[in-house]
Amino acid sequence: MPSIFTKIINGEIPCYKIAEDHDNFAFLDINPNAKGHTLCIPKKEVDKLLDMDEEDYMKLMAFSRKVGQAIQAAIPCKRVGMSVIGLEVPHVHVHLIPLHSMQNVTFRYKESMTPEVFESTAARIREHLK
Repeated sequence: MPSIFTKIINGEIPCYKIAEDHDNFAFLDINPNAKGHTLCIPKKEVDKLLDMDEEDYMKLMAFSRKVGQAIQAAIPCKRVGMSVIGLEVPHVHVHLIPLHSMQNVTFRYKESMTPEVFESTAARIREHLK
């Protein structure tokens, strides 16, 4: 059965899309630790990061770096943190989180945002990818 992320890639579930290339896809986390919290995922469904072949792993990291640079340019923050945990969805995903304090990396504190704020945040990040 396809993961929820595969369904997002296929357009079966809506998302606030940030970027896409041949191998990877990025979208805003709908339960963000901070405004601009983005997930980067490979289009090929793989459960664990270290099970990816090296070429796909490197492509995902390069893609995540570009998206992270756009987040850093678009969202005022001290830095953009990266985390790969993968316990909730069996599909590799890189969290890119704008950091203001260590609280932003704990996954205990969440930011509440309206659909309008999600869309404007996604648009600002996309603008910095160009």
